[in-house]
Amino acid sequence: MRSFEKNLNKFNEAGIRVVGISVDTPEETRKYMVQEAGYTFSFLADPKLETIRRYDLVHAEEIASGKDIARPAEFLLDPSGTVRWRMVTENFFVIAQPEQVLEAAKTLPE
Repeated sequence: MRSFEKNLNKFNEAGIRVVGISVDTPEETRKYMVQEAGYTFSFLADPKLETIRRYDLVHAEEIASGKDIARPAEFLLDPSGTVRWRMVTENFFVIAQPEQVLEAAKTLPE
């Protein structure tokens, strides 16, 4: 996520709004992502994993916490909410790089 924060200006120039989704409560999300980590893009709190389930991103019973969490994923949605591109992985250390997302956005119809 830090790499997305560092490249926010490039996303803005490309007309892409970066939004993160957290399994934490709104208060926890605000504390950890905004106040402590310093992210300036929007975060949505999804403690019941409702949206995360809709996108089939639940990682059940994560080893460290034993709780259901979200798998790493990046999506490009058009203004109607239709998914136009996605990268989903089982490996928590493999995420899309900002350059990959920006390149993918260039290939999408306007």
